[in-house]
Amino acid sequence: MASTAVMSTVAVLERHLTLYRRLFWASALSSFVLPVLFLVSIGLGVGGYVGDLDGVSYLQWIVPGVMASTAFQMALGETTFPVLGDFKWTRGYHAMRATPVRIGDMIAGQVLFLMVRVLPQTVVFLLVVLLFGGLRSWWSVVTPLVCAAVVVASALPVMGYAARIDNDGYFALLFRFVMIPMTLFAGVFFPVAQMPVAAQVVAWVSPLWHGVELCRAATLGVAPPWPIWAHVLCLLAWSAGGAWFAMRGFARRLAV
Repeated sequence: MASTAVMSTVAVLERHLTLYRRLFWASALSSFVLPVLFLVSIGLGVGGYVGDLDGVSYLQWIVPGVMASTAFQMALGETTFPVLGDFKWTRGYHAMRATPVRIGDMIAGQVLFLMVRVLPQTVVFLLVVLLFGGLRSWWSVVTPLVCAAVVVASALPVMGYAARIDNDGYFALLFRFVMIPMTLFAGVFFPVAQMPVAAQVVAWVSPLWHGVELCRAATLGVAPPWPIWAHVLCLLAWSAGGAWFAMRGFARRLAV
């Protein structure tokens, strides 16, 4: 049974990789080139006016935020229209359901695909940042794993959301009221401590904030604001709750 589940998950992963091969160069621009350009323009350009922040240059301070937010945005981008499309337009999930592939295998295979995408992307991004002097600690090598955790914690709830809607217009609500505010107020561009307490509480429950703080602690070689286990526990809670939400949504949509 376990071997069958593994084979089914790998088959789903292979399907996503095959489809992604046709879009590789187009996605490379948005997934890698744009974050690097953003880092140079904001980190170096705006950073020249901002100066130091918390005792480090603004470039070094913003690097982990750009990494984590890029992973977060990629997770949302790959689990909104693609998931709804496989339910409504291409009916890819229905085709999988006609095979021995189970719902858990569908979800696990898609999450693995996202991790396969984010890990190399983050490694290359780190190498580019290293050339600009944006890293201060060898602990930076763990940031790809943190970004992968952000992807899982963000993607699973959105997969559950996408499985429950029938109109892509609802994604505008997700982007406008979740993705944009979460990116702006999760410590990516400025310290969360500068915000009102109510806004800080909103940031604390965000998976992106925990990812940003863990990445920042790793690249700067400092302790995060919360104990590491607390940040990790929050990301695990989002992942577990999101997995349950996605499983229920897929089961309802596929009438299992």
